[in-house]
Amino acid sequence: MKLLSALFIFVSAFSYAQKSFPTPYEKGNGNQTTTYAEMVKYYDDLAKNFKTVTVESFGTDDNGEPVKVVIFNASKDKNVPAILINNGIHPGEPDGIDATMMMMRDFATGKITAGNLKIVAVEAYNISGMLRRGKFSRANQNGPEEYGFRGNARNYDLNRDFIKNDTENAKAFQQIFQHFKPIYFIDNHVSNGADYQYLFTYISTNKERLGKDLGTYFNGKMQPAILQKVEEKGILATPYVNIHGDSPDEGFTAFMDTPRYATGYTTLFNTLGTVAETHMLKPYKERVRATYEYMLGAINYTEKNATEIRSLMAESLKEVQPKMKYPVQWKVDSSKYQLIDFKGYEAGQKPSGVSGQDRLFYDRAKPFTRKVKFYNEYIPTREITIPTFYVVPKSERKVLDYLKRNHISMKEIQQDSTIYVQQYRIADFKTVKSPYEGHYLHYDTQVKSGMKMTQFRQGDYIVPTEQNGVKYLLETLEPEAVDSFFNWNFFDGILGQKEYYSDYVFEDTAADLLKNDQVLRTAFELQKAADPEFAKNGKAQLDWIYKHSDYYENTVGLYPIYRIL
Repeated sequence: MKLLSALFIFVSAFSYAQKSFPTPYEKGNGNQTTTYAEMVKYYDDLAKNFKTVTVESFGTDDNGEPVKVVIFNASKDKNVPAILINNGIHPGEPDGIDATMMMMRDFATGKITAGNLKIVAVEAYNISGMLRRGKFSRANQNGPEEYGFRGNARNYDLNRDFIKNDTENAKAFQQIFQHFKPIYFIDNHVSNGADYQYLFTYISTNKERLGKDLGTYFNGKMQPAILQKVEEKGILATPYVNIHGDSPDEGFTAFMDTPRYATGYTTLFNTLGTVAETHMLKPYKERVRATYEYMLGAINYTEKNATEIRSLMAESLKEVQPKMKYPVQWKVDSSKYQLIDFKGYEAGQKPSGVSGQDRLFYDRAKPFTRKVKFYNEYIPTREITIPTFYVVPKSERKVLDYLKRNHISMKEIQQDSTIYVQQYRIADFKTVKSPYEGHYLHYDTQVKSGMKMTQFRQGDYIVPTEQNGVKYLLETLEPEAVDSFFNWNFFDGILGQKEYYSDYVFEDTAADLLKNDQVLRTAFELQKAADPEFAKNGKAQLDWIYKHSDYYENTVGLYPIYRIL
């Protein structure tokens, strides 16, 4: 009798909780997403009514609003492993915002369980973008009726800011990530691009960048197991279809999530990650459900296998040790692919109603399933040797601030010291012609290196690479890495010459140099013989002598971060 009474009380409480805590999305017609104010109030009310739910703030959006995190933790142990979910990085893609509100309610009411896991979700990462609510910015998207905007208050795409940290949002995210140190990360999005039958697509963290064992486990075992559970719910899923302006019939490549992106950043600390990409043309209600089911499947798998995941994360550090090679640039291996049974729609051409010219269209009356090539193998195109330490001068205050925010261990030099170090000189680089996310981004950077005894001052920093954040160090401090601090313009000051000469004065000095320095004179004559245009250009010859003399500053292009091998 007592057992029946207890069961009745539990069922009644569960029913009451569900009826009392419908989300704004659930109150609507299935094609409406919550507003920012409704979302904040909903989570605050949930935290007031359930001891297992708390809300914390970390930093701010660029508009000054606090970035809030909702946490579900049924365990009394605060040190249980965490899953981190990011919502609203692109608020025009709000599926994750609504799905997470329902999921947190369902955890709180006991409809679903997280076991011995802590579930941490950013309520809405791009708050200012969410507040810029409208109907038209997502021209190709099927619902909801109104939604937020991709850029934040300063018009930054936050999913390009995880290394350069131009925004307060990005700084807040790093605080959140480093505080909770999750073992799994989900970033909720909506796709764009081709049309196909799939409701759910996904970007798995690039397996090569995760490392051999961790990458093999995630891409070969964990992700397929999660997706199997999703598909058991009747949700078709496939890797993110990285095709724009064409059909995927001839195949497509796995997306390379370099560190500028959310999962690219979290990978630097060996956290497994997925970008959830529901398909833009599917009804909003179905997209929200698919996002919910993927998150729940990922949580269930991670909870059951948390010990193995943590062990693999720790073991993966053995692949990133001093003296080992580390790839900093990659390209897809076009000779390797897997054939997947792709469920698409027949693509064709028909006259445009605008221009009259042929345009691409997909015929949904003609679905197909056929073998399509999926290129999921990357090979390194440039590697560096991992140093034992980096030396960062105290003058590089911005770099030091970034390292500290990411919990990088370092030691301050206690007295002026001379150290035998390797130093880079920037040999070549290319730069985009138009600004990209507030920067004239460099790429295809190349360096030359040399060893020398160098004087360092008290207060400069020694940074060991034998630490959990080693990949963050390598991807930011190595100039040739795709998303290095150098490529993001942190060191553009070293590229500019500061001292010059007046031709009419230096002419006499140059003549004396040639007269008295046989090595210089020989090199000069060889240069003229090798380059006829140079031999006819007096100004170029004078400049050559200047730049090959002691008068020319040797700091141009000299990279200010040093390596101890």
